[in-house]
Amino acid sequence: DGVSSKSFRRSSLHKFSPIDGKEFFDLEEDIHIPDSDDVFHVYMAGSEGPVVFCLHGGGYSGLSFALSAAQIKEKARVVAMDMRGHGKTFTENDLDLSIETMCNDVIAVLTAMYGSSPPAIILVGHSMGGSVAVHVAAKKAIPSLAGLVVVDVVEGTAMASLMHMQKILSSRIQHFQSIEKAIEWSVKGGSLRNIDSARVSVPTTLKYDDARKCYVYRARLEETEQYWRGWYEGLSEKFLSSPVPKLLLLAGTDRLDRALTIGQMQGKFQMVVVRHTGHAIQEDVPDEFSTLIANFISRNRIGPNGVEIPVLRRPSTQSQK
Repeated sequence: DGVSSKSFRRSSLHKFSPIDGKEFFDLEEDIHIPDSDDVFHVYMAGSEGPVVFCLHGGGYSGLSFALSAAQIKEKARVVAMDMRGHGKTFTENDLDLSIETMCNDVIAVLTAMYGSSPPAIILVGHSMGGSVAVHVAAKKAIPSLAGLVVVDVVEGTAMASLMHMQKILSSRIQHFQSIEKAIEWSVKGGSLRNIDSARVSVPTTLKYDDARKCYVYRARLEETEQYWRGWYEGLSEKFLSSPVPKLLLLAGTDRLDRALTIGQMQGKFQMVVVRHTGHAIQEDVPDEFSTLIANFISRNRIGPNGVEIPVLRRPSTQSQK
C-alpha cells in the first residue's frame, strides 16, 4: 500500500518522524500582500522553465507537493502556496474560504511575486485547490496562463458529497499527543498512502493547542461550510471553457459528470486515471504525478515565456554539432 519495505525496517517511532520540507524545496518565502496584513507562505523549487503553481486541497498545505516538486524542478519551476487558513499563511480572516477570496489570494500572490509581466504559469490544483485553479483561470486575470491541471475533483461527485462532509470532518481524530501520532494516523487511516510524503506534509497541517496540551488541525474547515457549495458549483463548465491546455487527473474511473463526459468525447481536455492511489495523487505517487506534469508541459510545448513555436532549424546548424 505504498509503504516501502525500507521504511518498515526503521523503528516505528522513527518511521513516523517528521521530515523537513527544505529537503524538497529550494526556498521558502513569506509574501506580504500590499495594503493588508495578509502574509502568504510559499515554497519554491527549480530555477528555469515555466512556473508550475500548486494549490493544495482543504486541510492540506503547500508541502502536499513536496515530493513531486523535487522531481518537477528538473523541468520547471515549482511554487506551492499555503492557502488562506492553512499551513504557515496568516490572514486577517482565516475562515473566509469563499471561492472569490481564495481566487483573489492566488492572483495577489502571483502579482506580488512576478509583477505585471509574469512568466508562463501552469496552475495545478488538488481538490479544493483544483476548484480555485479553475476559477482563477476563468477570471482571465493571468495573462501568461499556459496550462491548467486539476487533481481529483469533479463537480458532480463533489456536489453529491457535500452533505456528508461535516460527518467526515467530525469523524476524524481531532487531537494528537504528538506529530508522530498524527502522521501515523494519516497513513494507517488511509488518507495518505505514501509514508514519506505524510512525514513531510502532515506537520504543517497541525498546530499546538496550549490549553489542551495537544496538536489540533490548523485549518478549521468545519467552520467554513457556507462556502463549500461555491467551490464546486458550475465547475465543469468553467473548466471546459478555459482556453488553455487542460489535464484532469483522477484517482477513480466513475467520477466524470455529464458535462465532462461530453467534453472528454470532444477532446477538450486530456484525462488520466491514476490507479492504486488515494485522493491525494501528488502525495501518494509523486513519481507518476511529476512525470504526468512534465509530459503535459512538453506535449503542449510550454516554455518559460509561454507556448514555444518550434523554429525550423537550418541544416547548417545541425552539421556543426
